[in-house]
Amino acid sequence: MEGNANSLDTRRIGFHYFPDTAHFRESDLRAWAPELQALGASWLVLKTPLDRAIPEPFISGLFENGIEPILHFQALPTNPPAEEEMALLFKLYAAWGVRYAVIFDRPNRRRTWSERDWAQTDLVERFIDSFLPLGETAIESGLRPVFPPLEPGGDYWDTAFLRSALQAIQRRGSHDLQRRLSISAYAWPDNLPLNWGAGGPRPYLVDSEEEDQRGFRIFDWYLAISEAVLGRRPEVHLLGTGSQIGAQRDPIYEPVDESAHTDRNLILLHQLMVDYDSFEGETVLERIPDEVVSANFWLMAADEESPHAEQAWFKPDGTTLPVVGALKQLLAEGTLQGAVSKGMGPHLNGSGATRPISHYLLLPSYEWGIADWHLEEAKDYIKQYRPTVGFSLVEASQSTFVSVMGGPQEFPEEILDDLRSAGCTVERVFDDGTTIASVEAEV
Repeated sequence: MEGNANSLDTRRIGFHYFPDTAHFRESDLRAWAPELQALGASWLVLKTPLDRAIPEPFISGLFENGIEPILHFQALPTNPPAEEEMALLFKLYAAWGVRYAVIFDRPNRRRTWSERDWAQTDLVERFIDSFLPLGETAIESGLRPVFPPLEPGGDYWDTAFLRSALQAIQRRGSHDLQRRLSISAYAWPDNLPLNWGAGGPRPYLVDSEEEDQRGFRIFDWYLAISEAVLGRRPEVHLLGTGSQIGAQRDPIYEPVDESAHTDRNLILLHQLMVDYDSFEGETVLERIPDEVVSANFWLMAADEESPHAEQAWFKPDGTTLPVVGALKQLLAEGTLQGAVSKGMGPHLNGSGATRPISHYLLLPSYEWGIADWHLEEAKDYIKQYRPTVGFSLVEASQSTFVSVMGGPQEFPEEILDDLRSAGCTVERVFDDGTTIASVEAEV
C-alpha cells in the first residue's frame, strides 16, 4: 500500500494479529482484511504454529489485500523444532510468497528458559546453538530469518545479549546468515517521552540514567550494535509497537490512559508515515531511518478470555479503542490536527509536563568531525553542572535548559531562536565557559 492522496506513506505500518493460532479461517480473513486496509496496514505479524502451516487461503488473501505477513515462531530455545520439519514449513511458506520468519521470542528473559538452563554459563552461545541451524535452514528454504525480539532491558541486558549473539554468529562463520539476517525489536515507549533514547548510544552522555534503549527508539541502539559487529545496518522489524494502556514504567509520568494511548500511538503512526523530523507539542521526533522496514502495533484483536484483551484495538463486543477512529481520520485528512485529542503535548512527553532532559550542553560538530579542543574546554563546565552532553539540536530541543557552547559562527542566533520556540530556556556559553546571554522562552 503506497500511501494516500495526503502524502502519508503507510508502507511501514503493521499490526499484531490475534495473540493465538486459532483465527486463520477464510471467514476471519473476510472479517479482518477490510479493517486492516482501513487502518493502512501493510504488514501483519502472525503467531505461527510449529506443527502445521497456516492455511494457504489466509496467507494468499493477505497478499491480495496488500498486506504482507511476518511469521513469528515462538519456540523455546531449550526445545527447538527439528530442522527437517521446519524446512518443510519454511519451503511451503516461501512458495506462497512469505519473506520473513522471526525465530524464537525474548531469549534474554529468565522465564523463556528452565531454571537449570538459565543458571548455566554461556547462555548466549547456547541460544545461538538453537538459532543458527534454523536461521540457515530458513535461508536455504527461501525465507529471510529475523533475529528474535529481546525483552527491552530484560533479565540478561538486551543490548549485551544482542552484541554477544551477533559476535557468535560472526565467529562461527555463517556468512549467509550475517549477510541476510534481519533483526526485530519490541518498540514500546511505555509512558516515557516518545523520543526517549533517540540516536542510540552516546559516549558523552554524562548521566547514564537519563535515557536508554528501553523506548520506541530502541532501533537506534540495535542498529548501532549491528553496524559495529557486522559492519552493516540490517533491516529492522518493530514488534509490540506503541504505548499500551496502563503502562507506567516511570512514576514521574502518569500511566497511559485511553486518551494518551490514542494521542501517543497516533503521533508514532504519523511519524512512521512521513520522511522528516517533526515537532509535536513540546517534543521533536527524529526521522525514522530507512532500515526500519515495518512497525507493528500491539494489538489488533484478542478473544474475551485472553490476558491481552484490554490492549486490543478491536474488542470482542464490537467496540473499538478510540485510536481506531483517530487513525482512520488521520489517513483521511493527512494531518494530525483534529485527529488527536486536546492537550496532546503532555502526552508526548510521557503524559506529564516534565521534559525528558533537564539541562543539555550543546557542543558544535563539523563536517570533518568533533574538535578535541571543545571537549577539553567543556570539562570544567560538565564537572560543575553535570548536564547531558551532546551535539544534537533534536535532543537539545527536548531540554528544559540548554547551554550552547560556541559563538554565532558555530550556532547562529536563528538556531537559538528555534530552541526557544521549542520551549527551551537558552544560554550561550563562550568557548572559555563564560555565559554571555540567557533568555527564558515564553511558555
